[in-house]
Amino acid sequence: MKTTITHPFPPLYDENARVLILGSFPSVKSREQRFFYGHPQNRFWKVLAGVLSCPVPTDIPEKKRMLLSHGIALWDSIARCEIEGSSDASIEHVVPNDLTPIFETAEIRQVFCNGKKSWEMYRRYIEPEVGRGAVCLPSTSPANAVWSLERLTQAWREHLTPYL
Repeated sequence: MKTTITHPFPPLYDENARVLILGSFPSVKSREQRFFYGHPQNRFWKVLAGVLSCPVPTDIPEKKRMLLSHGIALWDSIARCEIEGSSDASIEHVVPNDLTPIFETAEIRQVFCNGKKSWEMYRRYIEPEVGRGAVCLPSTSPANAVWSLERLTQAWREHLTPYL
């Protein structure tokens, strides 16, 4: 059953951010934890730790430190939507997030989207407002099983490294 949900936690960024990574909308686990990529099978934290050559963070304070210390901001394309569970495919009636505060605070050099749903939402709702494109990276979701952890890490490294 679909439920209308408003994004339950704020973006992560500071004035030193150079890269903005956008997901689509938080999973059930992320909504419960009130932080990004909370499902233990999502490979986001392992991929970024591999890209940044640092240990995989184990708690929210460590995750925040890892991102901010490397100039990475984190948010989602969607502020509110109808969704069934954690399924991106079920998302309807989208209200996009306003990225203006991030762009006004930090000198974001590149926007990346974690997966196609985030990228589609960015292209449809946000890009026309902000006038800047985004790069679609392969999703770190466990649903994207055709991409191994090693292959994901390499693809993300190739795209992110020039901006870090």
